[in-house]
Amino acid sequence: MIASLSPTARYRWSVASRVLAAVVGGYALTSAATVLLALVWPLPQAEAVLASTMLSFALYTGVLVWIFAVRRLRTVWLGLVIATAVCTGLSWLLLPGSVLGGGV
Repeated sequence: MIASLSPTARYRWSVASRVLAAVVGGYALTSAATVLLALVWPLPQAEAVLASTMLSFALYTGVLVWIFAVRRLRTVWLGLVIATAVCTGLSWLLLPGSVLGGGV
């Protein structure tokens, strides 16, 4: 379907996909990484949440730059999905009350 489109339409779909990746995928990755950082940061809980939240703005900016710098769109989507899944999985394992997190 995409191969049968004109070069202009293909370019527009590519830009639209990158914008969607930046808005949705970038937000998902940044929020998952923020939770993970808050869990592993060796600070009191409130300070770790605050520090990881402040760092999330720089992280989101870096993710946006990466999304628009990578040449292949497939690499962008795969990178976002895999990185978000890894951050989410590690956060889930480290949460208090989980199998590895310990506690109640």
